[in-house]
Amino acid sequence: MHVSFALFADAANLSQEGKLNILGVFDAVQVATIPAVHPRAHLVVRLKGNRTDIGVHTMTLQWISPAGTELWNSGGQIEITPPPPTVTEMDFPLIAPVDLPIDAAGGYVMRISLDNEQRADVRLQVRVGASNPIMPVSEMMS
Repeated sequence: MHVSFALFADAANLSQEGKLNILGVFDAVQVATIPAVHPRAHLVVRLKGNRTDIGVHTMTLQWISPAGTELWNSGGQIEITPPPPTVTEMDFPLIAPVDLPIDAAGGYVMRISLDNEQRADVRLQVRVGASNPIMPVSEMMS
């Protein structure tokens, strides 16, 4: 089994037809002060596998600060059941709503491990301070 992609988004869900819907993909946030928590980010991971992946697998998420400190971790099990005989490749979407604690400006990493092997890192850049207002196009044209 491998990670096809992993990212942070504002929201994600699976439709009735099994389609993965992702809204507001981001890799940077700005906070007014430190410490802070970025609430309800959605970690979206798409795993791909085949018949050799049938069985129980462990997944671990680690949230790592710019200083390399693990701020939290979470783990669980994924059970892959046999697909119908004609299916050779399988899709396993994971949507995890997470609150992201922020203790400093800089680059954070969400480390994704599968069966105790690191499979992907999702990076998030954190900036501190008031956001710069976006200049309206009409003012740029003056």
